[in-house]
Amino acid sequence: MDLALAMLICAVGGVIAGLIGVGGGIVFVPAMTVLLSKGQVEAESTSLLMIALVSVVGAWRQKSYGNVNLRDALLIGALSPVGVVAGVVLANLLPERTLRIAFAMLALYMAWRLLKRVFGPDHPGPHVPEVAAPPETGSRS
Repeated sequence: MDLALAMLICAVGGVIAGLIGVGGGIVFVPAMTVLLSKGQVEAESTSLLMIALVSVVGAWRQKSYGNVNLRDALLIGALSPVGVVAGVVLANLLPERTLRIAFAMLALYMAWRLLKRVFGPDHPGPHVPEVAAPPETGSRS
């Protein structure tokens, strides 16, 4: 493995993770499969560990800015391992070509959704119903 290339991938992935909150699926996995010639399962597995480390540092820094919703993070974090176990089993059962195609389709779908949100018509904020004025009390003379 080319150490300099691996260091570059890690640096770019780290910056992107800190900047927009992604890394493994967007940078690490494709970079390891394309640039480092790793297999899909090996890249995904390595990325899981890399993301764990990147996530701890990123969450720690974001918490200092008040940007972490601890309740949501704990809930999602507690439930995610169930999905990870199922995903690992599937990743080891499916052919590598199927995994690469599925990964590419997911990446394209997410890119399309993001582009649609960015370039689509502006959506107004959440709908706030108008509150009727309270009925008048008292008597008029």
